[in-house]
Amino acid sequence: MNRLVMASIAALASASVFAAPVTYILDPHHTYPSFEADHMGGLSVWRGKFTETAGKVVYDKEAKSGSIDITVNVNSIDFGMAKMDEHAKSPEIFDAAKYPTASYSGKFSRFDGNTPTEAQGTLTMHGVTKPVTLVINSFMCKPNPMTKQEVCGADASAAFDRAEFGVNFGDKYGFKMGVKLQIQVEGSPAG
Repeated sequence: MNRLVMASIAALASASVFAAPVTYILDPHHTYPSFEADHMGGLSVWRGKFTETAGKVVYDKEAKSGSIDITVNVNSIDFGMAKMDEHAKSPEIFDAAKYPTASYSGKFSRFDGNTPTEAQGTLTMHGVTKPVTLVINSFMCKPNPMTKQEVCGADASAAFDRAEFGVNFGDKYGFKMGVKLQIQVEGSPAG
């Protein structure tokens, strides 16, 4: 009888350890927020990405909860065209000297089973903070086949009006202010 009680206590203790939230540090080599924005009122679509990010995700699968905190270096903007990159960093658009980072902070707000499908949070960009909802299109945790360590990855998307953040270059020329975000992210447990 004592063995059964001890085995039950051990099982409960290990289950509660397993159910604890896990903090995942985002891998800057596999995390790229990319975006697309209008050029000349529908003439074409400009696409770019930010190549320097840092952050973490806290995920509690059993409790169906978690949070996201990510910071982006605005000076790492990359359109694939140096002149456009420099213009985007200028005071006319992002004003990267004054606002060198953008950040997102949110909490998982919807789940499909134990898998997060949405996060509600705030985006801070150009000195302005506004609510932005991330749709989590895919989310998976599994052992990395090369390192054998657990990794989690996701693909998320969002849309917002950049003029609401004071980034309204081109509005006088008929540029549409809508921006679509696509974010690929991977992270490993801290520690």
